[in-house]
Amino acid sequence: MPDYATRAPARRALLALALGAAIFAASTSDDDYDPTAEARASIGRTKNYEAVIPPQCYTKTAGVANPCWTCHVDSEYPNVMDDWSLQEEYAFSGFALTNRWSNLFVDRTEKMRAIADDDVLAWIRADNYAPLRRAMRRVEDYPGYRPDFDLHRGVDAEGFAADGSHWRAVRFKPFPGTFWPTNGAANDVYIRLPEAFRTTADGTPSRAVYKVNLAILEASMASPPKAYGRPMARTVEPIDEALAGADLDGNGAIGGTITTIRTLPPHYAGGAAGIRVERLLYPTGVEFLHTVRYLDPDVATLHARRLKELRYARKTRSLDTWGILHTYENEVENKERGKLPHFAGTPLVGMLNEFGWQLQGFIEDRVGRLRVQTEEETYSCLGCHTNLGVTVDQTFSFPRKLPGAAGWRHQDLRGIQDAPQVGHAQPEILTYFERVTGGDGFRANTEILERFFPNGRLDKARVRRAAIGGEDDITALVYPSRARALDLNRASMLLVREQAFRFGRDPMLAPPENVHPTIENEATDLSRTGRVFRDGRAWLDWTPRAP
Repeated sequence: MPDYATRAPARRALLALALGAAIFAASTSDDDYDPTAEARASIGRTKNYEAVIPPQCYTKTAGVANPCWTCHVDSEYPNVMDDWSLQEEYAFSGFALTNRWSNLFVDRTEKMRAIADDDVLAWIRADNYAPLRRAMRRVEDYPGYRPDFDLHRGVDAEGFAADGSHWRAVRFKPFPGTFWPTNGAANDVYIRLPEAFRTTADGTPSRAVYKVNLAILEASMASPPKAYGRPMARTVEPIDEALAGADLDGNGAIGGTITTIRTLPPHYAGGAAGIRVERLLYPTGVEFLHTVRYLDPDVATLHARRLKELRYARKTRSLDTWGILHTYENEVENKERGKLPHFAGTPLVGMLNEFGWQLQGFIEDRVGRLRVQTEEETYSCLGCHTNLGVTVDQTFSFPRKLPGAAGWRHQDLRGIQDAPQVGHAQPEILTYFERVTGGDGFRANTEILERFFPNGRLDKARVRRAAIGGEDDITALVYPSRARALDLNRASMLLVREQAFRFGRDPMLAPPENVHPTIENEATDLSRTGRVFRDGRAWLDWTPRAP
């Protein structure tokens, strides 16, 4: 990895040339700051309708490395995508056979060398979220999500937004690969249920009722299906069972404080008593807020103050069983007919997938201010949240929540150990390293390779130290070194300056070797070598184990 610690005056000159002075200068006025301008101008101008295919899907497998297993799996109802066969072939449309994520192939090494550590730290510690909130208050004729959570006030001891906006922090084990800090960013996630879920039957606001409904939702979404041969027994935070009006812990009585849910009630509690609990499906109106942040190596959780992105999702409608099956059937039929993806909505209100999820995002502009994503940039978000076999009602993080009260906190990987996926004997990260033969989909994370693949062989014993009951936690596996964290920030800063996110937003330290620029042979060779794995799951097995 290049050493950027020593700087000469010539480097400063190159910095100005590479980035422009504006990238490090705070805006003196917000008067010209309209976060919606680029999104408005982008409507109807999408060129890459296959932006739903993420860059990692162009990985060269060499018949050995299989990152595909994490997403393309034997699915579980109500997800019936069952797309494990995509591990065997690049089943792309003719348009998508050309890899349009050209940012992967740009060598920015010299420009990165020009950015001093102090400049990186100054950049990542500046606030671009409060200015976004101020600017959005001035914007008229805007139907989309207006950031209503004061991130800087944070959350209280139980994870609830301190500003009273009813968001609640979710602490979860990151999905393997892309969402590990060592691969580019620190993340956090918040959930909010509609008002009816936060009140008693007569409409009185009640945190106790809200906690009951969140516990019911947690048990519904984060407990694996019955197919795994074990009854539901989800550990939840202490809740008042009487408020649910049902015997949740299965002890034959209703009442008292409980910490385990073994049986889901037919309906939610309080003001939401008329809303049915649908196993592995969120209720209409649920919202998620997801921040993607730079890496601050001097913050224990790595969360920098500056956001790379702010992502928002809301479930606008729910489908019945026929609707769910029909939607998946349409996806298969459209793919067979070679139809390119199309989504309703606009970037101003969010793009809507066929499952009723409305997604919208904010990303940095050229001087680091957050702006609404363009239409094409939003397409890339929909790819992973529509029609993947591994998702649980099109989501990743909430089903991976730490059980109970430990999972209602701001995201913090410290103390989280490497639980296996449900049905697996091996810890999840160990399994990922083994199947992918690296620490990211491109096998480009040289630090992971140096740490855990000495002489090209996976050191399983070292990785197992982070397993449940072991001496380490997952930070030993997925935290980058200080040098790598700063370099990943440098790469992201250059992408911001270029404003070419439609060609990719992955912060690469060098062009990866294991990526196809075009697909010429649709077979991945993983089937030929017996490296197809159909058992990837979002759910985790948190059962205590001996070290």
